[in-house]
Amino acid sequence: MNIYREITPLKSQDVFVVLDSVSNGFDYPIHNHPEYELNLIAGMSGTRIVGDSTERYTDCDLVLLGPYLYHKWDGDRHLQDSGQPYRVITIQFAMDLFSGQMFQKERFIKMRNLLRDSSRGIKFHGKTFEEAMQIMLSLTEDKGFANIIEFFQLLDLLSNSTEAAFLASEGFSPGALRSESNRIQAAYSYILKHFTDPDLKIGNVAAQVHMSESAFSHFFQKYAFRSYTHFLIDLRVGHACKLLLDTDDTIAQISSKSGFNNLANFNRLFKKYRSCTPVEYRKRYLEKNDFNWTRQVTPWQFLPAKTRVNEVVHPVAYATKLVHL
Repeated sequence: MNIYREITPLKSQDVFVVLDSVSNGFDYPIHNHPEYELNLIAGMSGTRIVGDSTERYTDCDLVLLGPYLYHKWDGDRHLQDSGQPYRVITIQFAMDLFSGQMFQKERFIKMRNLLRDSSRGIKFHGKTFEEAMQIMLSLTEDKGFANIIEFFQLLDLLSNSTEAAFLASEGFSPGALRSESNRIQAAYSYILKHFTDPDLKIGNVAAQVHMSESAFSHFFQKYAFRSYTHFLIDLRVGHACKLLLDTDDTIAQISSKSGFNNLANFNRLFKKYRSCTPVEYRKRYLEKNDFNWTRQVTPWQFLPAKTRVNEVVHPVAYATKLVHL
């Protein structure tokens, strides 16, 4: 499957860029790019693909995406055809924005953790969505350095929010657990390194942290909020999803490369965890990606206008607008 690379408008001198558009459609394929992206959709419902996650969104959506994470939004055709206004505001910024010495200070720890966790895609809702939307609306107008301050206020809001949920699974986009325990980090790192080995047993991991199998099982459940077996299967299925999209390997080859000991077991667990077979999963994404890229003049421009604050928010101009900040 081809995953298209988006050529974003971000320039080396930019802190970030804001793309603001109204009712411009969703005519682009599953794609990725090396920049972080915060995407707000208001006034539209449809389907969102982020990594190996495919979900419905209704009326509005706010998602933070890490570098190179596959994504695509679709809007319901009947809503688009009805002429209902909708708006999309997208903020993009570079991977190395927070690599400077100042951003290694303690005050930026939560922001750095937010960006680390965005490798799986993070959806925000509730009051966080409402507050973030107001800041993003303000950022569509160039107010000079005030935009930079608002940008950091936005990241601070998201980094402190509890109204958030991961989208892609760990296996699709491995990341670090939110735990300060050196022992759980060591166990997690060992699992990530060896999860494609079909002979990996809980005893192998327990031995790495000098615990009995029974003690480690309870310990892992406490910190990972799921059993070791559930976690391992989730990793393997997520990895299989990535191979289904990235390669032309057969289902049997993907089963083997993902750590499953036999094809029947792989198919059974995949359907249990993804509600479809591996063949259906690959076909679904191929259909979503049936797109003539050469006909897309500006692949990075998309936007909306209806909000959840009992009003329709209209931009100053209705053409796609790009703000470099």
